[in-house]
Amino acid sequence: MQIGKPSRQLIGVLSGLAAFASWGLLPVYWKQMRVAGPFEILCHRIVWSCIFLFFIIIVQKRWGEVTCIVRTPAKIKGLVLSGLIIGLNWFVYIWAVNSGRVVETSLGYYINPLVNVLIGFLLLGETFSRLQSLAVFSALAGVMYSIFAYGTLPLFALTLAVSFGFYGYARKKIQTAPIPGLFIETMVIFIPALGYILYKMVLSETGFMKDPVLTLWMIGAGVVTSLPLLWFAAAAKRLNLSTIGILQYLSPSLSFILGVFVYKEPFTRHHLITFGCIWIGVFLYAWESLSRHRRLHHH
Repeated sequence: MQIGKPSRQLIGVLSGLAAFASWGLLPVYWKQMRVAGPFEILCHRIVWSCIFLFFIIIVQKRWGEVTCIVRTPAKIKGLVLSGLIIGLNWFVYIWAVNSGRVVETSLGYYINPLVNVLIGFLLLGETFSRLQSLAVFSALAGVMYSIFAYGTLPLFALTLAVSFGFYGYARKKIQTAPIPGLFIETMVIFIPALGYILYKMVLSETGFMKDPVLTLWMIGAGVVTSLPLLWFAAAAKRLNLSTIGILQYLSPSLSFILGVFVYKEPFTRHHLITFGCIWIGVFLYAWESLSRHRRLHHH
């Protein structure tokens, strides 16, 4: 049965919305587990993601892809590296959320696409268009302003943007499908993560397996990590990159709304100026992507 173009598009857009909305709402999830430290939450996220992905690969009959990756030393090396990068990204994100910095995480994911443009320029020899240069410049102005206003770098935001940018770059070089790739990445850090969980259990310094609600949240961490990736993969298959590029702003926007209106994090005039510069950059970037997409399709 051939799916028609409009419904294919619709499935793509809905999958994309589901993926980016769930990423945007993740802070709500991590806050449920706040009693555990960020590192313990991270270890559970790694272990349960790995287990959940294991079952997805069985159901989708994708062991062939996994063994194919395992037989390629270069890919394994690459995935060890990208696994460590995504581990760092997850850790910083959970830490930021649970120390009341949801607004700053949203800043990081607004900056991320512009970091991608910079990485493309510096490492892949891609060129800037005039609008992209303006977009990057505008975002830089926002970050610079925040340094002058507060006298400090927005470290959480920059670490998230840069680590996720390099993660994307690493995955682009390795070229593996998202699910088998993430399975191997979590496998890489599975043993130390499991070791840490068992260590906490032996010392009985954890609510895991004692507090039934916390235990369920911990196990669910694998599902909330892997499901959005499945949706994202479905969207990426059906949509062009410029559409995904626009959809991706849904997640920092949701986090931003959560941080300011639900968790009542401070949002001052200084924040407004920083975000204003970055939003202008984001708008220019999105506008540029859309007009480039139109040009390509009119020729």
